[in-house]
Amino acid sequence: MPTESDLLSTYPPDLAIPAEEVALAGRAAPQDPPRILVVLDDDPTGTQSVADLPVLTQWDVADFAWAFGQGKPAVYVLTNTRSLDEPEAARRNAEIVRNALAAAAGPGAPRIGFVSRGDSTLRGHYPLEPDTIMATVREITGETTDGVVLVPAFPEAGRVTIGGVHYVRAGEDRLVPVSDTEFAGDATFGYRHSALARYIEEKSAGRIAAASVIPLGLDIIRAGSATSSSEASAAAIADALEDAADGVPVIADIVTENDLRALALGLVEAERRGKKLLYRVGPPFVRARIGQEVRAQLTADEASEGAGASRAGGLIVVGSHVGVTTRQLRVLTEQHHHAHIAEIDVEQLLDDRSDRHLDAVVQDVVDHLTDADVILQTSRLLVRTSDAASSLRIARTVSAAVVAVVDRVLALRPPRFVIAKGGITSSDVAAHGLHIRRAVIRGPMLPGIVSMWQAVDGPAAGIPFVVFAGNVGDDASLAEVTRKLSTLFPTAEPAHALDGVTHD
Repeated sequence: MPTESDLLSTYPPDLAIPAEEVALAGRAAPQDPPRILVVLDDDPTGTQSVADLPVLTQWDVADFAWAFGQGKPAVYVLTNTRSLDEPEAARRNAEIVRNALAAAAGPGAPRIGFVSRGDSTLRGHYPLEPDTIMATVREITGETTDGVVLVPAFPEAGRVTIGGVHYVRAGEDRLVPVSDTEFAGDATFGYRHSALARYIEEKSAGRIAAASVIPLGLDIIRAGSATSSSEASAAAIADALEDAADGVPVIADIVTENDLRALALGLVEAERRGKKLLYRVGPPFVRARIGQEVRAQLTADEASEGAGASRAGGLIVVGSHVGVTTRQLRVLTEQHHHAHIAEIDVEQLLDDRSDRHLDAVVQDVVDHLTDADVILQTSRLLVRTSDAASSLRIARTVSAAVVAVVDRVLALRPPRFVIAKGGITSSDVAAHGLHIRRAVIRGPMLPGIVSMWQAVDGPAAGIPFVVFAGNVGDDASLAEVTRKLSTLFPTAEPAHALDGVTHD
């Protein structure tokens, strides 16, 4: 098993690059309209690395007009396509791109670029989504895309790319190829390769040959390290993209935030030279690309700022089944002695007991929110099938049940806060359970991960909403976030002996 220090020993160190340098490099000239990145986020956890940006769960032209009017360099659109089959995902991507382009038409409108946000552990509809975005842009504007830059790295969560291979950090200095993790065995989006060029060939069913992929290795990303010249790195990256054409994939080695900023400067330079680029990326890319500082985690006071005066307990919704979520749930229940657990039994959802069961769950949650935080979890026994489409249908059934419970609870007894654990769970709870249409991303609840949103209107206005990916954080992270928001969670707990503390 490789160590990170061994793999990095042949490369130069990263070059310290201030975020402001990237922001200035990407700023439009005074005579030009501003440039806004439209981020099609396949689940809402992509927002965990940014702050103070608008986010949409609906994408009518009027919604984009509102978002563009906020004067921010990026806008997130929650597509939730990771929960959809391929035809539906393609239709949704195309619709969003058409509406964004329509909202950006006319005098004084911004210039827009597109980002397809995918999973840092390589799950999701790839290459379908970037292919659809490219085709739709070409159909409407006539503009072709030269390169699709694939950057799944998420250093804060332990995902790095070195030598074209994508890894997950597992303990001190140890790296595991991502294809050797539980994420590669995903029932819907599984894969066999950690080398990104071979992953691309695999996921494109051979249409894109591994040999055709353009690599941006750390020797290129860090080309200016020896001379402390970010301009040298930017030029080396832009030079490497000189021959990019016809939507060729480009893969980038990334280990640190400085690497992401160096890449951003290179992409700005490549675009200044005329290259048309589309991005398929993990969460922190957009932050680096727009030159946003790493936002410090929200304090308890900041997280509660603007919240309503509800005396009810908070609602923690847990839908994810990955191993780290199960461990986090265990620590939360062990430490939060006053929390009540309400369970949605997946087996009952799949037969004629479903309606009665959900009625009982709603009543249970409402009754206990009066004087307790409530953990609403799906049963931990994962119902599996060998068929990807069947697995997706079961996932949708479970998600619909979670949404129905949250929606009914919101009407009967609005909780003081809501935490949603799991990507698809967070998306459905936000858009359909809490009816959030337009929101502002407040910032991370933990360093670089776990996002808080503030709804700008609707029934969830005044209720802090936390998007918590299923596969990030250590074992104590869910308890830590809950304690920040809860007035009912004991503030002093003995240190918990954590096992397997990793960023999964």
